[in-house]
Amino acid sequence: MSDNRLSVFKTYKLYVGGKFPRSESGRVYEVTDSKGKWLANAPQSSRKDARDAVVAARKAFGGWSGATAYNRGQILYRVAEMLEGRKDQFVREVADAEGLSKSKAAAVVDAAIDRWVWYAGWTDKIGQVVGGANPVAGPFFNLSTPEPTGVVTVLAPQKSSFLGLVSVIAPVIATGNTAVVIASAHSPLPALSLGEVLATSDLPGGVVNILSGKTAEIAAPLASHQDVNAIDLTGADTALAQELEIAAADNLKRVRRGAGDGDFDWSADPGTHRLTAFLETKTVWHPTGALGTSGSSY
Repeated sequence: MSDNRLSVFKTYKLYVGGKFPRSESGRVYEVTDSKGKWLANAPQSSRKDARDAVVAARKAFGGWSGATAYNRGQILYRVAEMLEGRKDQFVREVADAEGLSKSKAAAVVDAAIDRWVWYAGWTDKIGQVVGGANPVAGPFFNLSTPEPTGVVTVLAPQKSSFLGLVSVIAPVIATGNTAVVIASAHSPLPALSLGEVLATSDLPGGVVNILSGKTAEIAAPLASHQDVNAIDLTGADTALAQELEIAAADNLKRVRRGAGDGDFDWSADPGTHRLTAFLETKTVWHPTGALGTSGSSY
């Protein structure tokens, strides 16, 4: 083979509604590694891209939230399988994004895949943990069950380009929500590649939508969007988080405050708090009824 081949550079695109559009604005920005070396041009999302992502997430919500928890678990596990098959690509992208050695990047990617599998296993179990039958003084059943909140905007961690990313996306969709994800502004490539994995898994289009660009520019219209039900502020700094909280109050969005990810240990046990952050509890009362003249009931 000739050594004079032209380099074929990867074109990174957004992931919205199961498709890969360029930003409608036509803008891109340079992504560099930890040493300032150029890696790729990433799409710089606009307000229109953000609105399109919300439309896609809302359209997908009915089918995704209506699927059985067991089926959601199967689909999330399939995503983990696909990640495992493309591990070398993600090791390279994480090493470049976070300035890690290949061995350390491989450990991060392994942890991210394990984290995805962990959340896949929770899909049909979280209902038993946070729901149940409530004792009442009367001839009634009183049952509480968790239900997804709806469309959730997720500001991904700025520094943990893959393990942190997976740790904020997986619990949102595991519980039946759909997500509009704003990738790390400086290190968006692992997130955009994750979109390629989701597209080739069994995850329905629109369940996860991934945008890249300036975090504040994309987050502002999403925080005030009337069809967004919740927002995770993990990737926002203190000043931006305050602005977004104020905007989110307009339609009473559920807000998960984030402490950023400057020194956060994403490898620690995640617990269940991210699973429950975007769940609503529905309580149903139902009469037990009487069985015959004896007055016994069930």
